[in-house]
Amino acid sequence: MSWTEDLTRYVCNFVDELAAGGLAHAVISPGSRSTPLALAFAEHKEIREWVIVDERSAAFFALGIAKASRKPVVLICTSGTAAANYYPAIVEAFYSHVPLVVLTADRPHELRDVDAPQAIDQIHLYGQYAKWFHEMALPESSPRMLSYARSKAARSLHEAEIQSGPVHLNFPFREPLVLDFSLENVWGERLGNGFYPLMSGNRTLNPGQFFAMEDCLKGKRKGLLVAGLGIDLEASKALLKLARNWAMPILADPLSQLRQLGDEESGKYIIDSYDALFKTEEVRTSLRPDYVIRFGAMPVSKTYRFYLEQHADIPQFIVSDETHFREPTGNRTSFIHSDCITFAEEAGKLKNLVAESGWIEKWFEVNSLAREVLSSSANEFMEGTAVLELAEQLPSNSILFSGNSMAIRDLDTFMFAAKRDLSVMANRGANGIDGVISSACGAAASGKRTTLLIGDLSFYHDMNGLFAAKHYKLPLTIVLVNNSGGGIFSFLPQANDKRHFEALFGTPVDLDFGKAAELYGADYVLARNGEEFSQALASSYDREGLSIIEVQTDRQENEQWHRDKWSKVNERISKKLFGE
Repeated sequence: MSWTEDLTRYVCNFVDELAAGGLAHAVISPGSRSTPLALAFAEHKEIREWVIVDERSAAFFALGIAKASRKPVVLICTSGTAAANYYPAIVEAFYSHVPLVVLTADRPHELRDVDAPQAIDQIHLYGQYAKWFHEMALPESSPRMLSYARSKAARSLHEAEIQSGPVHLNFPFREPLVLDFSLENVWGERLGNGFYPLMSGNRTLNPGQFFAMEDCLKGKRKGLLVAGLGIDLEASKALLKLARNWAMPILADPLSQLRQLGDEESGKYIIDSYDALFKTEEVRTSLRPDYVIRFGAMPVSKTYRFYLEQHADIPQFIVSDETHFREPTGNRTSFIHSDCITFAEEAGKLKNLVAESGWIEKWFEVNSLAREVLSSSANEFMEGTAVLELAEQLPSNSILFSGNSMAIRDLDTFMFAAKRDLSVMANRGANGIDGVISSACGAAASGKRTTLLIGDLSFYHDMNGLFAAKHYKLPLTIVLVNNSGGGIFSFLPQANDKRHFEALFGTPVDLDFGKAAELYGADYVLARNGEEFSQALASSYDREGLSIIEVQTDRQENEQWHRDKWSKVNERISKKLFGE
């Protein structure tokens, strides 16, 4: 049997087993050594291939597809530094629990550590950030080795899904690298419903553990629920039902999907302005709970962390079906490893945990006051008012993708709970500004209209990501908030260093982003006021392809505007709570 036949059958059986396991998308970074993998994925009729030239962009693009589909996505690249360029997205996938299957091509063993070109040490290249690693055997087409190839393909999907993160397989290939698809039965034989059929159930507590929890909280009538990142729409519905059963407030992080359920009936339970409420120690003290039950990751809000640190002595429970210690405050915490929906349904039967009269009403009143202040724009056009307008216009059945730094914080502050058919996403694992455009493009690959809210530095950092939007005509609207640099640093102590602030932290790039829009064939609008912004948004949603709407603001004015809002919130809340 020839080398080409060995290579072809080995790789094709591997790829076909991925398809048998439900893999639908493969993102390919072009290169020579990865030719066998690239050809096999491109040829397989059940897998959609996406070709992204820039490896860093490709990896974040795959991350975006996986976020939107909630299924593993394959990444393929050649040997050498191509694989190293995947590293930032793999770190993000690790911390945000997104399943990726990374396939790196490599030189064969005889060409390693001998100064051969494009040969680096790729064994465990991603270290702890790959939740499973395997060095694939050299290709053979014996029945045993084809079975081996299928077993590793099946396992890679299971590991990525079960561990909710990236896995890495390294493929050493000898030349020649081209496959022969004319071979009979080139894709091999599938075994029933896959090589490793997997059955799994929901993790939950037993009845005795629920009663023990109830007994632990006996007499504590001011509970607080918190929904963080990772709570999808169905889990959000279950948590809202739990909040109703217990007459208890639920703090809703903007990435929890809970804010999309804010109709008139549920509005009294969903607290969406807690970041503004928690700005002062006095208010945090007045809103002290008896215990906290959090679902999912830590919320975006920094003041929520202050709130927890101030009340470090209260019982805290974190419910997650993943065995991760997501508790950055260091408070004493009980971890409950359970499916959130199952837990909420069973916990709702514990009638002794219903909150005392007046507790939910207190939260609803102060939250309403904060919303009233934050939503009053007085005809101003600022970064926060742009988010208010954006929240009003987002199309049904669409995706909102947020950048980090100021973008996600303005979303947290100014996107209030309302009834929306919307998915909200962000790269909040490592919280970096890299790869955000590419991730949003990956989300838009779902076919749903996607809106990206992003700052100018993050936009500049990933302009290569616009290639995917142009090349694949993705339905993407980008709201580019240009405050000429790192706006979030204006709110940090570094801003007091007038000598070095602009050079080291403000870092204005002074670019004409209209030229970038022209380069990538985007429709571009510079919105100078609220009316122009509103019209540009509406037009972008009626148009196919890529639209970029730039909003230019002043960092110092923006900082002062935010501080004025927070001060007014504090005045209104203090008057309500303390009669001041």
